[in-house]
Amino acid sequence: MASMHRAPIEEHPDLMELRARHDRAAATPRAQMVEALALITGLYLAASPWIAGFNAFTTLTVTNLIVGLAYMLLLGGLGTSYERTHSMAWAAAALGVWTCIAPWVVAGDVAHTRTITSNLITGAVATLLALAAASGARDLNHRRYPGVEHQRMPGTR
Repeated sequence: MASMHRAPIEEHPDLMELRARHDRAAATPRAQMVEALALITGLYLAASPWIAGFNAFTTLTVTNLIVGLAYMLLLGGLGTSYERTHSMAWAAAALGVWTCIAPWVVAGDVAHTRTITSNLITGAVATLLALAAASGARDLNHRRYPGVEHQRMPGTR
């Protein structure tokens, strides 16, 4: 039986095209703007208890700190590893929704004007930025091939 030499998976043309597409998506001004705004939003969310003055509510303070740092980690790598992080934008969108409802859900009586206002605005901005990051690759693909229906892998919908 003859031995077959196979190229490494990293050299597969489809994989190379996918990486090139992600590199182009990460280099767009829109992707860079979304990443920068997401980092600022996550930083504000983490520091919001001290900025808005509700750090006495320990449960919400810890929640906002953890969620803000997680949000920054999820969307902060768009420029350097877009191929991995654009799909994590859906998790960041879930964190944005959580931020909106957190004042009513976390333990303790923390639903006050400052906490509600800060979390609703920050959560809405975080959700919108995450959705923009998630749609980045799809938008780039439709601009390159307008009106073309893309083929799917067999067995997928």
